[in-house]
Amino acid sequence: MQTRPEITAAVVAGCLVAFISFGFAATFGVFLRPMSQELGWGREVFSLSMAIQALCWGLTQPLAGMVADRHGTARVLGFGAVVAALGFFLRGTVIDPAIFVASGVIVGIGTGACSFPVVIIALGKVVTPQQRSFVLGLGTAAASTGMFVAAPLSALFLRVVGWQSAILLIAASFLLILPALVFIARVSQPTAAGAGAAGFGHALRTAFGDRAFVLLFFGFFVCGFHVAFIQTHLPAYIADRGLAPAIGAWSLALIGLFNIAGSFLSGWSGQRHSKKTVLAGIYAARAVIIAAFILIPLTPANVYLFSAAMGLLWLSTVPLTTGLVAQTQGLRFLSTLAGLVFFSHQTGAFIGAWLGGRIYDATGDYTAMWWAAVALGLLATLIHLPIRESPGPLAQSDP
Repeated sequence: MQTRPEITAAVVAGCLVAFISFGFAATFGVFLRPMSQELGWGREVFSLSMAIQALCWGLTQPLAGMVADRHGTARVLGFGAVVAALGFFLRGTVIDPAIFVASGVIVGIGTGACSFPVVIIALGKVVTPQQRSFVLGLGTAAASTGMFVAAPLSALFLRVVGWQSAILLIAASFLLILPALVFIARVSQPTAAGAGAAGFGHALRTAFGDRAFVLLFFGFFVCGFHVAFIQTHLPAYIADRGLAPAIGAWSLALIGLFNIAGSFLSGWSGQRHSKKTVLAGIYAARAVIIAAFILIPLTPANVYLFSAAMGLLWLSTVPLTTGLVAQTQGLRFLSTLAGLVFFSHQTGAFIGAWLGGRIYDATGDYTAMWWAAVALGLLATLIHLPIRESPGPLAQSDP
């Protein structure tokens, strides 16, 4: 039985892991325009690497979840930190478009294994159901803080030491995760240690036979599309329209800053209100805000207002979606099932990151992508409304 000080220490360590692992990975879009210009690459090269990174992150997530469910979380996080560091090291040392695109596989596997969803799910298992939504929000807020710090720091690195050295510094930062894992290992216990392939297979069949899980699976796709498109292409979009590149970096930083509040508010709301209703409201608000952003004049003030508003809604979907998976499917296979839902998120991220670059190279404009984001936001609103919030067959069969 874990003691309260052990759980507190693990929560603090988990927030540190979320802070490090998410920040630079989420704001790497700051490098798109300067690298593409200096190296003479089309934006699709950078975008494809980011898209592959997102997809491999999504593919890794459920596998990392299965290992965490059976063997504990700390070793999964350690593996991911080392692999992510290696992937960024290659990006900063080998100047070749094919290698840069392929590095997305390595970075994606690494960030998928040490990502903040792996951390917050592990912590959500060791706290009470009443605390779970708040802890999920706390871990998500820590990731957002990383984004707030990493965006201007990346811009500073770019200006002072150049993009290659800046990427090597990012690679080194992932190794800072390793000492924190000692505290997480003390409380992270396997929840499906006795489950074999048949047990996991039964869990997957049962979950995908539950409409609530299927709707969560497809709804989270839209979140990934929004997040990846904006974090990859917003800084370039802003600079293309004649504003200073620093405004693009600070736009991502503001998204991270305001998402700290959004994540806490989301976690708090999930404890007091219907999670599906709050989720539907988040996606509807995203659609309205994106539509307003592309219809009004682009000024620094409007960029910052957009970033602040989107920040409140940015990762606020994560604690609610993860909480609904736990609520409807139970805890035993939570890492696995939440990982699968996150795979849908990262599939949306692949399309959002890659298609943005593809459309820009073909048309010289991002307008079609912005309107696609609006339409998908409205679709996600409708998808979440029918979700059942009571325990489903899999949760009811938990020992």
